[in-house]
Amino acid sequence: MKKKITDKPGLIHIYCGDGKGKTTAAVGQAVRAAGYGYRVLVYQFMKNNMSSERKVLEQLEQVTCVSGPEQVKFSFQMTEEEKLICLKENEEKLCEIEKMIKEAHYDLVFLDEAIYAVRAGLLGEEKLLSFMSEKPEETELVLTGNAPTEQMVALADYVTELKKIKHPFDRGQTARDGIER
Repeated sequence: MKKKITDKPGLIHIYCGDGKGKTTAAVGQAVRAAGYGYRVLVYQFMKNNMSSERKVLEQLEQVTCVSGPEQVKFSFQMTEEEKLICLKENEEKLCEIEKMIKEAHYDLVFLDEAIYAVRAGLLGEEKLLSFMSEKPEETELVLTGNAPTEQMVALADYVTELKKIKHPFDRGQTARDGIER
């Protein structure tokens, strides 16, 4: 049974910083919303369709995961041509998500690594700011990524910064399945 978000407008959440846990926190918010009966839409910029968190989210009836590219490179691994292609694809995907939200009501929209995509030049900042400003009033929006711009922070209602104190990556340890990816 679908429950309705209160009459108050949906708010904007940003999980940012150089610490581990941005996506984890946002996934927790999505799971909480789904558990309450809210409809959730998830898209992960800069990640393929095989992330561990996505595998779990896809099992939840209330959650719709939008497919992304099958193969993804870090921005620093891309050629200039690949970056332009990625920028075009990301902006098209954001338009597709915008259309999905207008056609089928979603209570919470989670755009993972949207801020990183903007910072890497792989999603236009104006495009994301417009999305943030023009989302349906009742829709909660969750964004993740490092270093949001001042304009993003100004539009947000919640901004939570995760700060790295210590991380195994600093010792050369790569990301581990089920823990960091």
